[in-house]
Amino acid sequence: MNKKRILVVGGSSGIGRGIANCFLNLNADVCITGTKKNIEDYGLEDVVSQKSEYVQLDLLDPEALGNLVIPFDSLDVLVCSQGTVQYKRKEFEMEIFREVLDLNLTSMMACCQKFKPLMTNIDTNIILLGSGASYKAVRGNPAYSASKGGILTLVKTLAEAWAREGIRVNGIAPGYVASKLTEVTFKDKNRYESSLKNIPLARWGEAEDIGHTACFLASSKASYITGQMITVDGGLGLS
Repeated sequence: MNKKRILVVGGSSGIGRGIANCFLNLNADVCITGTKKNIEDYGLEDVVSQKSEYVQLDLLDPEALGNLVIPFDSLDVLVCSQGTVQYKRKEFEMEIFREVLDLNLTSMMACCQKFKPLMTNIDTNIILLGSGASYKAVRGNPAYSASKGGILTLVKTLAEAWAREGIRVNGIAPGYVASKLTEVTFKDKNRYESSLKNIPLARWGEAEDIGHTACFLASSKASYITGQMITVDGGLGLS
């Protein structure tokens, strides 16, 4: 990954930040996006804060992506890790349903279209973040489930469409990883301990577990892999 140019959309926190960290540790040039004005606003002092480029991007602003300028004139890897979820059955409200779909699914396609013209090097990569919800229903979250299911088939469709242009497209489906989206579970002691009973490896994943998978998919060792959703869940989906 030495000096490869990586853009991690939604790389300012959670899984996206873990992915950015792993690429930085392999000496890649990394740019991340987040909704806050500056990376310092996240209050984290780590490799990502110190070594990555940062640009503000609110994907719910219809004009933000079109106006975005990144500090690279070419791109080797695009990672789309943006996402949201709304609890307490809010996703059954159509306004909320559309908002979740817009961020979780539609904005991924928009990012792919926006940055594809920069992906002119040999064996470039797009990685979209799905979920265990890409394969099954999620009780009380129809928008989240539908959006993650859509990512699964979007990965396959774009992989087929762009393979002859030298662009591989894959996805990653994380299991439980501590982030803003999952804090409703991991911050509740009873719910957290109950969740461990369903994970054969008996632990939640770290953001870097997803990051290492992203680095593999973007490497020459995965040069014959495209159109796949790689599940990284400690065995959660086995039963």
